[in-house]
Order: sequence, then C-alpha cells, then structure tokens
Amino acid sequence: MELNINSSAQGSSEEVKHVDVLIIGAGPAGLSAALYAARAELKPVVLTGMTVGGQASVTHIIENYPGFPDGLPGPELGELFKKQAERFGAEIVFDTATEVDFSEAPYQVKTYGGEYAAKTVIIATGATPRHLEIPGEEEFTGKGVSYCGTCDGFFFKEKDVVVVGGGDSAMEEGGFLTRFADKVTVVHRRKELRASSILQSRAFDNPKIDFVWDTVVKSIEGNGAVQNVVLEDVKTGEESSFETDGVFIFIGHTPNTELFVDQLEMDDSNYLIVNKYMETSKPGIYAVGEASDPHFRQVVTSAGMGAAAAIQATRYLENLE
Repeated sequence: MELNINSSAQGSSEEVKHVDVLIIGAGPAGLSAALYAARAELKPVVLTGMTVGGQASVTHIIENYPGFPDGLPGPELGELFKKQAERFGAEIVFDTATEVDFSEAPYQVKTYGGEYAAKTVIIATGATPRHLEIPGEEEFTGKGVSYCGTCDGFFFKEKDVVVVGGGDSAMEEGGFLTRFADKVTVVHRRKELRASSILQSRAFDNPKIDFVWDTVVKSIEGNGAVQNVVLEDVKTGEESSFETDGVFIFIGHTPNTELFVDQLEMDDSNYLIVNKYMETSKPGIYAVGEASDPHFRQVVTSAGMGAAAAIQATRYLENLE
C-alpha cells in the first residue's frame, strides 16, 4: 500500500527516510533523549504522537522540576524541552507511529506520514492514567480532578480531598496529600485494600485519612471547580452527595505500548522491560519514561531516563562504526 507523506516531515519524497536515532514520543523522556542525541550530532527525529510534552503538558503548574523555583505551567515546560532539543538540531515531526518491525536492523517504523529505517530507536510513548469514565471527570480535570498527588497536592493546602483507589499508588499518593490537605477520604469499591501491608498500615495510622468502603464515585459536580461527588454504595445501591475540594484518581496506569506487542519483552502489565542502561530486549532499541517505568512516573526521572538512553544510543552507534 502506498503511503501519503506528511510534507512537514518528509517533504515531497516517498522514499523510506534513514535515520540514526528515531524517538517515538515527545514527553520529557523523549525530548530529553532528543536533546542529548542532537548534541552528539546524531540528528535525531522525534515523532510527537498526538501531543508535545506528554502528561506534563496537561498539568496546570509544575513546581517540582529543578531549576524553576517559582514553578511553571506544564505546557510551557514541554515547549521549553522542545525548543532546546531543536536548538541543537533535533527534528520534531508532528506525526504518529502506526506500525513497527523490529525483527532486524535497521528497524522499520511506519507513520501516518511516511516510513523510517532507524539504526536505533528510543521509545518514549508514556502511559495513560486510567479514568473512571464518569460524568464531570473530564470537565473538571485540572479544576479539582487530578491523577498526580505529587504534582498537584500543593494546591490543596487546608482543603478536603477524595482519593479513589485501593492499591499502592492510592495509598502512597494519599499519604503524600496529607502533607497539604486537612482531610483525605479514600473511596474504595471493596471492603479491603489491595495495597501492600506496610502502605496499608501507614494509611490506617494516619489521622488525616478516612475510608469509605464498598463505594464508587458515580459523578463529579461543581461550578467552575470541584465541589462534591456523588457516591454509590455498591451493596445497597444507595447514592449520597459528598462535599470535597478535589478528586485524586489512582486506579492505575496503562502504558502506551500496544504498538510493541510481540516485538519487545514486556512485563505482565505491558510495561517494556529495560536494564539499567534503558536497553530493551533488542539491541539498539531503548525504552524510557512511563513506557518502562511503573514506579516513579515523574518529569525529572523520565528526563533522566531519556538522557541515559541517548547516551547509550550514541555509544551503540559508535561501536557499529
């Protein structure tokens, strides 16, 4: 099948574009990798996917990235990452990878706009927080609804918040939120938590944390910002309104790795498996950020992983020569 070529990415050529470093994803991990690869004069190409900046770009204010003591909007940080990478020669292509063939090098990557043959590939496709898919969730995202306590907890000083979830992330982030919020109410659909024993103990011992068991959030309501949630008892079906200033949803993340099924090794949750050098199961292919990190999920750690992968890709290419 003949492919239509994205003029901004490929010009008028319909030939496969050969590159030394192809980066799939333009969040903090991908753009940091682009910066380091560009500084090594490898002329990396970055496929942005649907957005530039990753999950950070939908965060209202980022206050925990080093070097910005006053914080800055997530979209602005993403744009700064992009400009810095471009300054050293990275090519940012607003296109999405649709198919890969990693059976042998050079590795083949098809996009909506063309096709690439890459000596090395850095995967930075990130992960997507799972949503409740309830009324008000999308409307109030960034206006009281959040998926990152570390990112947004500061904005809820002396306020009451709801945490949805019962796993490790919910307990870890819920505990973190007690540094700011007056009260954290954990709403869990079961009678017992799924979190590890030590995290459960810490949560139960924290005087700022309360629990609402056997309950789900049916909708999120407010006027410009979150004001309350509608709760449903899963046993009785009874609904009630619960006042809150914020809703933090921690029901897991889904790594954006569907493209690499049967191509690279993954764990049981479909995170790409890497070693300490960000190397995947195929030589010359690296995975960084939340596509391979189910634990930290921070802008600064993702950026570090991207830098590490680019350094390793540089050494890999040097050894090929």
